[in-house]
Amino acid sequence: QVQLVESGGGLVQAGGSLRLACAASGRSFSDTNMAWYRQAPGKAREFVAISVYLGTTLYLNAVKGRFTVSRDNNTNTLYLQMNNLKPEGTAIYYCDVLELWGQGTQVTVTS
Repeated sequence: QVQLVESGGGLVQAGGSLRLACAASGRSFSDTNMAWYRQAPGKAREFVAISVYLGTTLYLNAVKGRFTVSRDNNTNTLYLQMNNLKPEGTAIYYCDVLELWGQGTQVTVTS
């Protein structure tokens, strides 16, 4: 059974940084795409970044140059390094693996 547990969220001022982690368990994910999404209050869930198992990474235009997605296939962990955070980045961040979701981790950015 696949389980995903996100962590690393918190309260940060604009311009600050956070590093999110998604610990995946239940099988190996080295051959699987792993992605980050977020959902702001009153808005639909949106794609943020993806780590393609072949090595490619893709980002939402609004976070390019500020966010970095990475993965550790030895520990089945997906990361999202978020720098220069902006208030519009306030959302619950979820990881998506095999169309399954974790419980999310709250990120709040104050101005």
